Amino acid sequence: MRTATRRLALWAADLDGGVCAVPEESVDSLRGRDRVTVVLEHRDRGLAATRNVFETTLRQDVEWQLAGIVWPCDVPPGVLVTVSWQAARDEIVVRTAALDEPVRVDGVSYFHAYDPKVVTRDCPAPTSNRGRVLHAVRRRGRVFDDGSAALAEADLAAHGGLGRGARGTFLLRNAVDQLIREGYLTRVSGSVEASGYPAYPAVTGQKAAELLFYAPLVEPAPDPGDADLDPDAAASDRGEHWVNGFVRKLPPGAHPSEKQLHLHERAVESEQIGTGPLEPGYTFVKRHHRNG
Repeated sequence: MRTATRRLALWAADLDGGVCAVPEESVDSLRGRDRVTVVLEHRDRGLAATRNVFETTLRQDVEWQLAGIVWPCDVPPGVLVTVSWQAARDEIVVRTAALDEPVRVDGVSYFHAYDPKVVTRDCPAPTSNRGRVLHAVRRRGRVFDDGSAALAEADLAAHGGLGRGARGTFLLRNAVDQLIREGYLTRVSGSVEASGYPAYPAVTGQKAAELLFYAPLVEPAPDPGDADLDPDAAASDRGEHWVNGFVRKLPPGAHPSEKQLHLHERAVESEQIGTGPLEPGYTFVKRHHRNG
């Protein structure tokens, strides 16, 4: 019996368009059908098992995909799905995989397995200056397997969308300083290839360059059984608000300053965060005001 399985990450365009790519091995069998039945097996917020059936159509865009799926609201960009096809069956089965412990990635809740690289890349375009700069690093920089990203600071002006000249330089500098102060970006010394592709740590023989390094904030998500939990409530580009102190991952080889260690100790003593020393490779970002 012929079978084919494909595991892929969903992008925002897939979710908005109600589509899902299929294994190439299934295309010849499915191409002659007017309708293709898709069974979506999914655990709502990682808990209750659900099974939804959709009548879809096969179409070719960049690749062959099925259109007509209504994705659950607790599936943000980056969630992984397994698409299974068997020649002897009349349906395609699509499955998500619930996480043992749900997490939040920069404020967005993930209840199912996800691809960190897609989560970093497929971020919405915000309107604030700091949001545009962070978006440029995530979309234009080199993305690593853990979802961290690096972009040469010299290339940021071309992608930040804050304009040229003295005013653009001023806005860009302020936005970068704010993101560094908030712990979203870190300035590190790396290198770039002749094409401008960044490397961190620096590679011998390449041109040295100052990079802006982004590491996603991954933390435990609220209890998915909480009836008040709104999966769409966490937005990455909110209005003005205060952000409580938090622990954030550092670039490989970087260390927290003595000031950050002291601030972390004070936060533990005042019960602002959990007990325990600051783990290697992490720093503490104190409570601060964010302008959106």
